[in-house]
Amino acid sequence: MSQNDSVLFHKIAQALRDYNISITEMKDFKTASHCEPAVWSYIDQPVAASHGRASTLEELLSELIIPPLPFAVRYQLEVCISHGYLNEHNLSQEFIDRLMNMDSTKAQDILEYIANQEKRIWDPLELFDWKVIKGSASRPPVPRYCAYMRTATVTPSTIYFNTPAVEITNRVVRHYAEHADRFLRVRFADEKVEGKIHSTDKDTMDELFTRVKRTLRNGITIGDRHYEFLAFGNSQFRENGAYFFAPIHQLHAQQIRDWMGDFDEIPYVAQYAARLGQCFSTTRAVIGTKPKDTEVEDVERNGYCFTDGVSKISQSLAQFIISDLGIAKHSGDPPSVFQFRFGGCKGILAVSPDLQRHEMTIRRSQYKFAARTETLEIIRWSQFASANLNRQIIIVLSALGVPDGVFLRKQKAQLANLELAMTDKTMALTMLQKDIDPNQMTLTIAGMILDGFQDCQEPFLISVLRLWRAWCIKYLKEKARILIEKGAFLLGCVDETATLKGHFEHEPSVKPDATFDEKVKKLPEVFVQLSKGNGNKPVVILGPMLLARNPSLHPGDIRVVQGVDVPRLRHLKDVVVFPQTGDRPIVHMCSGGDLDGDDYLVIWDPELLPQEWNHPPMDFTPATKVPLGRPVTPDDLTSFFVIYMKNNNLSKIAIAHMALADFLDEGVKSDKSVDYNKSGVPARMTRDLHPSRWPHFMEKANRPRENIYHSRKVLGQLFDQVERVDFVPLFDAPFDVRILNAYKIEPKMLEDAASLKQQYDTAVHRIMAQHAIQTEFEVWSTFVMNHSKASNDYKFHEEIGRISKALKDGFRAQCAKVAGSRGPDDFDTMAPFAVAMYIVTANEMDEAVRTAKERGRELRVEQIPGMSFPWLFLGMLGKIANMTLIEM
Repeated sequence: MSQNDSVLFHKIAQALRDYNISITEMKDFKTASHCEPAVWSYIDQPVAASHGRASTLEELLSELIIPPLPFAVRYQLEVCISHGYLNEHNLSQEFIDRLMNMDSTKAQDILEYIANQEKRIWDPLELFDWKVIKGSASRPPVPRYCAYMRTATVTPSTIYFNTPAVEITNRVVRHYAEHADRFLRVRFADEKVEGKIHSTDKDTMDELFTRVKRTLRNGITIGDRHYEFLAFGNSQFRENGAYFFAPIHQLHAQQIRDWMGDFDEIPYVAQYAARLGQCFSTTRAVIGTKPKDTEVEDVERNGYCFTDGVSKISQSLAQFIISDLGIAKHSGDPPSVFQFRFGGCKGILAVSPDLQRHEMTIRRSQYKFAARTETLEIIRWSQFASANLNRQIIIVLSALGVPDGVFLRKQKAQLANLELAMTDKTMALTMLQKDIDPNQMTLTIAGMILDGFQDCQEPFLISVLRLWRAWCIKYLKEKARILIEKGAFLLGCVDETATLKGHFEHEPSVKPDATFDEKVKKLPEVFVQLSKGNGNKPVVILGPMLLARNPSLHPGDIRVVQGVDVPRLRHLKDVVVFPQTGDRPIVHMCSGGDLDGDDYLVIWDPELLPQEWNHPPMDFTPATKVPLGRPVTPDDLTSFFVIYMKNNNLSKIAIAHMALADFLDEGVKSDKSVDYNKSGVPARMTRDLHPSRWPHFMEKANRPRENIYHSRKVLGQLFDQVERVDFVPLFDAPFDVRILNAYKIEPKMLEDAASLKQQYDTAVHRIMAQHAIQTEFEVWSTFVMNHSKASNDYKFHEEIGRISKALKDGFRAQCAKVAGSRGPDDFDTMAPFAVAMYIVTANEMDEAVRTAKERGRELRVEQIPGMSFPWLFLGMLGKIANMTLIEM
């Protein structure tokens, strides 16, 4: 060792000792020079450099070359290598030869099993000696609105590929269904433990953004496939994601973009990207009918559009959609509003008794571009969700005069009720039926309690209850998600009868000493009818109420309106109906909202009515757009993508706004605090706008202690009132004997159920791995404690709801097929099979608990066998458990 090397070695050794890493001295060791791993020469054909588009002959010849490994196997091998489960230097020619000579499905099974275990395999050859592989590359069929999607995460240092998982499709993937496996959904993120790439105004991060641009421009190569940039959906764009496509003969990314629609007349890059993104919205296509669409005029006044994004649909067509998509609401009522895509149109459709047959209307504000398809697609539909406060709304209400004690009392009561709900059936039902999440899983859990599963301490139900409580407390601590019983979170639509009174700018202002009734007379009106009020009957909400849209950062974002009854609007339930009269749309004053699918918070709790009503709203006039002056190109799109990533400061602005609102005496009414919200377009955030002090409730662990202060304002008090609760599932309690003893099950049926359970558990673990979810209980219930942060918590809750439903729908159908049933709801055939599923699950759990006790070890959460499989048929299990006469 040279003197320089010796000095360098001692420096490294000292640095390691500083981190308590010991060094063992060895007399003899060898060094090896760096060399490229040989595995790539075994599995990949040489790829010739190409400049520009390849010729047709070159394309045909390239497709005739048979790669050493089938692509599905080659891709799954890349998954294992990219995550470090297999090391490329350990993969020998023998390993590749044995993999090549295996059945491709078996090879995928092995590689998927490795990926699901998330552990390093030191000797790859030992994989071929494994007798049982609990994988399933021969994947079961998925619902028609789903597909298996390959995904990749590009970080500053590498690319991680993921096992294909079930996702809800969009119109593009559906149209090119025969090539669905050639799509790759790519997300750009920081390293694994860091999450999302944050925006910056510094040039020190330029290399990182150059890497993003380079990937978008040059594409991604896996084996014999080269994926090129296609486009990005609007929600993907906000989360730094895009779609790539591996071209084949006569089908390239540009041809797909051409099929999507005619965008040539759009001169703005941002608008062009948004219109392309419209085609990638997660939707379900309505099959079997072609709606008759009629164009109607928008209601426009004073430069505002009062019907922006909203039109009508006939009751007949709405009923067809419900039947075709299998929509089932807990209320039993059909949805009143559908969020949709139809060709180049987007927005919402509100049910109207005026339209006949399969008619719908389209307004100009809904038309965005000329599309090549006119299939009606549904994104979601109206349903009741509970009203919950959050930190932004609380600090605005506090500034408007709502006393701190109101929030503290409500949170204290919620915490006590959550604690009691773990042991008291009545309280559990009360809380679950009041605090209804967007996926309405609380109502599902309530149904399980009504079937007696809490009384008998059924382990899966108790585990889900514990998870729900831990989830609620987590979001009370971190978001101040306080339940408001007298409130709702609903889609908005417009009053087509023009009956409701709107907001008028030039009416005489209310005097400071005006009476309550005088103030109420000046309020604009809305119509809110809930499908289930007291006595489970529809109820119209009357009187003053708060109206808000997330995020609400400015005192004028929260409006006070008057709830009224309009008989001609009573066909609309679980929505907020806004007026089309007045000088300015009410929705526009609520954080610049519109009616193309926005949700609105309505609260009629008198305790939360502030002292100050209807603070002057902000001006949400958008910034002037500058046309490009030439046709938009893919390079423009990718540059726009990168520029957005670098300059998207909206989340930083919201965080800084909260810190300043807490620190400054005037809160959100402070001029400096308001400037943050005004600076959102464009979202410029200079150094002087960064907070120098942070309240303790924002948990800025990476800040110096002297920059953290203990907040005495309302958010600080709410934070201190809550203690987090860990989720601990119940796995060592006995399963429900009412189900275990319900039928005499034949061994063949138990074998079939066990085989399907392996496939189901594997599918669940794919979802967990893709989204960094810790337990299957979270996937099943959608109450996810932590996730990969690819999207914000609220959006992810909706996303995991769709993913979980697709998983359940697919395996319910597969179970029915294996059981020889006419369908998953055929009780006579499916009830014994559901019992078999329950028995298999119970047996696996008993074996795991027994093995852990024999070894003197505590069973950890990650070692628990899957428990959710039989609960694909929870209604059926409830009926079985409560049967009075059981045929043996």
